[in-house]
Amino acid sequence: MQENKQEKSQIKQNISLYLAKKGVSEYEYYKISGTTRGILGQNNGISEDNIARFLAYAPDVNHEWLLTGRGPMLKTKGTASSPPAEELPLSISKDTKKIAEHQEKRVRKSTKGIPLIPIDAVAGFPATDIDGVYLENCEHYSIPEFEAKGANFLIRVSGDSMTPLYNNGDIIACRKISDILFFQWGGIYVLDTSQGALVKRVEEAEGNDECILCISENQRFKPFQLPKSDIRSLSTIIGLVRLV
Repeated sequence: MQENKQEKSQIKQNISLYLAKKGVSEYEYYKISGTTRGILGQNNGISEDNIARFLAYAPDVNHEWLLTGRGPMLKTKGTASSPPAEELPLSISKDTKKIAEHQEKRVRKSTKGIPLIPIDAVAGFPATDIDGVYLENCEHYSIPEFEAKGANFLIRVSGDSMTPLYNNGDIIACRKISDILFFQWGGIYVLDTSQGALVKRVEEAEGNDECILCISENQRFKPFQLPKSDIRSLSTIIGLVRLV
C-alpha cells in the first residue's frame, strides 16, 4: 500500500527561500511577523492569515513568484504585484487571494510606524526570558528621523549599568543586523538572548572564541562573557528618546 504523504506547499518553500536570501532565521521571522511558530517546517498548506503576515513583512517580494515560483523573487520596475486570478495555483483560490489582500492591508495598517517592544532591555541584571512578542500587539510610533535611519523597533532601557550613556527609562531606537556573528569591537548593541534583551558594549573575549565580552558603562558592574550561541538576534542603536 502506497503511503500518501502531504508535501510542503510551494508558498512555504518560497518563503523559506526568501528568508535565506535575506539572512533571516525562521525564529527571527516568527517573532517579528507574528506568523504561527513552526509553520514553515510542516508538510502542509499555509493559512491566508500567515500569507498576509508574510506579505506585510516582505513588501519587496514578487507576488507571482511567491504563489507560483515564476519570475524574479523580488519586485522590479514593471513587475506585477500579483498574478492574474486564472493563473493562481489550485492551493490558492480566488477567494483566498481576496482574503490575503484584505488582511495584508489590515496588518500593514496596524503596524504603521516603529513598534515599541514591551520588554525592557536590561542595563543591569539579566531579565526573565520573555517570548512570543508580536508586532501587532505593540504600540507603534511615527518618528521620521528614526524611520529614515532604518529603525526596526523601539525598546525601553531598564537598570543603570549603562549610565551615564543610557539611563533607566530611556527609549532606544534599534536597527537589526542580519549577521548576528559580526561584531564591531567596542560598539554598543542590543542583544536578544535567553536571559532577555541586553544593552552592552561588546569586546572580544580573549582566549575564548565561543563567547563575547559584555561591558557596562557603569563601573560598578563587572564585565561578563556571553556565549555567541545564546545570541538570537543583534541590533545597533541609532537613536534615543529621553524624558526630562
